[in-house]
Amino acid sequence: MKAIQTLGLSKHYGRRTAVENVNLSVDQGQIFGLLGPNGAGKSTLVKMLVGLVNPSAGSARVFGFSFRELAARRHIGYLPELFRFPPWLTADEVLTYHQRLLKVAVDAEERAQLLEKVGLKDRGHDRVRGFSKGLQQRLGLAVAMVGNPEIIFLDEPTSALDPVGRYEVSQILNELRQAGVTIFLNSHLLSDVERLSNAVALIDKGIILYQGSLQDAIYGTVRGYQLNLGGLTEASAAEIQAKNPGAVIQWGERPGEAVMALQIVREGLPQVVADLVARGVKLYEVAPEHSSLEEWFLQRIGKDGR
Repeated sequence: MKAIQTLGLSKHYGRRTAVENVNLSVDQGQIFGLLGPNGAGKSTLVKMLVGLVNPSAGSARVFGFSFRELAARRHIGYLPELFRFPPWLTADEVLTYHQRLLKVAVDAEERAQLLEKVGLKDRGHDRVRGFSKGLQQRLGLAVAMVGNPEIIFLDEPTSALDPVGRYEVSQILNELRQAGVTIFLNSHLLSDVERLSNAVALIDKGIILYQGSLQDAIYGTVRGYQLNLGGLTEASAAEIQAKNPGAVIQWGERPGEAVMALQIVREGLPQVVADLVARGVKLYEVAPEHSSLEEWFLQRIGKDGR
């Protein structure tokens, strides 16, 4: 089943286009990453999907229900980027309040489990005013999990966390995914998206530029190869570099061993290998070099300087 399906979803504010003709498809049980620069339309898209913003055109369905229906919202947990909890409430009272808002059982055991899961086991009776932003973000994640939603929308969920907190949240999200929960992750922290997501969409100026497998996005294009060589001499290295302009050879600790970085298309690799073998060079390993998610991101939005 599709957790999210949109068709032509658009949002205009007067003459300004926030989101234009978005067609998204998110499978159940995925961690789906939404990427884009500031002002790209990410938060507007999320707010339409959770029913907080009415679209100018198009439609969206959550687990088969129109996003306008109350039935769709019963499947949803949501942590907005800019959230606020009453500072005079305790963490336990915040969760109790949201259990009542959602009209689910006011369950003390569920609240205790949620607080423990997000690392606030001993902070349930502490007031929110004493929480750092990072601790409030952990509490916000617990709120998003109240009532065991089938899909959780997280808008910049780790922006205020230290590396330990980001790692712990990553573990929580992976546990939720393994339990069949769909995570819609909106983040500008590319490393988090790269580590967590099964699929991604890239949005810029309100338009989806890419949607699909993260592996295809990053690894679909090989930018070069690294070759581990043996039996190399100074003379053969000079000949190889002359024949392959741009090749970079770094000598290893053992005599004759080196690593050669080569910018070449896949179709040209067999000829390079044949030439090396003909020269008596030993070829131990050929490893493709892929773009990082950051490089792919910058290329797609035209900010890589090219």
